[in-house]
Amino acid sequence: MGKFLEFTRKLSNTVRSRRRVVITGIGIVSPLGCGVETAWKSLLAGKSGVVKLEGAEYEKLPCKIGAIVPKGNKFGELNLEGIFSKSELRTMCPATAYALVAADEALNDANWHPINENDKRDTGVAVGVGMIDLVDVCTMYETFKKSYSKVSPYFVPRILPNMAAGQISIKYGFRGPNHCVSTACATGAHSIGDAFRFVRGGETNVMLCGGAESCISPLAIAAFCRLRALSTSRNEFPHEASRPFDKSRDGFVMGEGSSILVIEELNHALERNAKIYGEILGYGLSGDAAHLTAPSEDGSGAFLAMDRALKDADCDITNITFVNAHATSTPIGDTIELRAIETLFGEHTRNIFVSSTKGAHGHLLGAAGNLEAAFTILAIKNGILPPTINLHDLDVVSQLNFVPNAPKEWQSTERRIALKNAFGFGGTNACLCLAEYRE
Repeated sequence: MGKFLEFTRKLSNTVRSRRRVVITGIGIVSPLGCGVETAWKSLLAGKSGVVKLEGAEYEKLPCKIGAIVPKGNKFGELNLEGIFSKSELRTMCPATAYALVAADEALNDANWHPINENDKRDTGVAVGVGMIDLVDVCTMYETFKKSYSKVSPYFVPRILPNMAAGQISIKYGFRGPNHCVSTACATGAHSIGDAFRFVRGGETNVMLCGGAESCISPLAIAAFCRLRALSTSRNEFPHEASRPFDKSRDGFVMGEGSSILVIEELNHALERNAKIYGEILGYGLSGDAAHLTAPSEDGSGAFLAMDRALKDADCDITNITFVNAHATSTPIGDTIELRAIETLFGEHTRNIFVSSTKGAHGHLLGAAGNLEAAFTILAIKNGILPPTINLHDLDVVSQLNFVPNAPKEWQSTERRIALKNAFGFGGTNACLCLAEYRE
């Protein structure tokens, strides 16, 4: 107990000012493949992870497609039964399993395997889930109708949004902040942003952060169809269905997966000679205060989130050259976001590149912002702008520079700095300001 109190006092005495926060590890489970290398190469190659959904129940629905994590034993595929025991899988929903797999890759990538208690107490987890698996609820209710005694004692842990964070914390013994955000499609970005603030403010030195989602089912697809949110016009050509900014877009494609980042205080990373992908400079949040599912028409919510991220980063608009947009491929949302970007950057708009990687992997809901943040960080590290696939007929007149169908070299004589947007139902918005690491 004495050592714990000493450690706590030492952490409390840490200067809680604006410490620098860097990204040192990435893990990815996605429709484009599992593993950072596989997913990144697939993205740059213009591949699509959208497929036709199998099962008779999907045939009666307007949308019959989804972006599924590839299952199997081949390179880039995922076999949960080969990673977890049957008893372990009974205790967790698929989203939690995805988060655990991504967290393992991120920790190995960061070479962060704390053994002593101080390091474990100095490592936290901030991982959220946007939406529970409705299949779990429906199946267990049918079981309950047969017999109370057949209700699984693991039912509640399977449906709690914070269990991905809890399972990661328990597996590795991390006793830092154990945090969960559940803000619909902004979940992943909010999780990274909150974790960033924990590290920058001195609450802890290392955080695992991100989001996970696995809720594709006939009921979930039907529910989003009733909202008229999903693409329904390309069921026979699923790889063409997700088409952000394109004139013929007609809705998003639901996806699943997880991405986890390891972020840490700069000096902590340097002292252990960690590989550094990039730096988080700022984080902005806002509310639309307009509608349950639609963004404010004037784009004020998106504008405020981006503006606040820049102010938090103490970064001028002229320093930004890339925006990884939230753009889900909906007719209304994409247009409003572009309007907000143009309003924010003004005359600098002509120097801004914009892309949405959702064309390739669909919309991962609560795992969207974090997967796309990972791709933004890889773009910064490698100097490559990822493409928006299926963009053939831009439906707006804009000075913005788009990246249709093929990657572009990120030419910059200055530091590469980007914004990553994420917006969710209920009018919740997040924006991360991410940058190339410079000493």
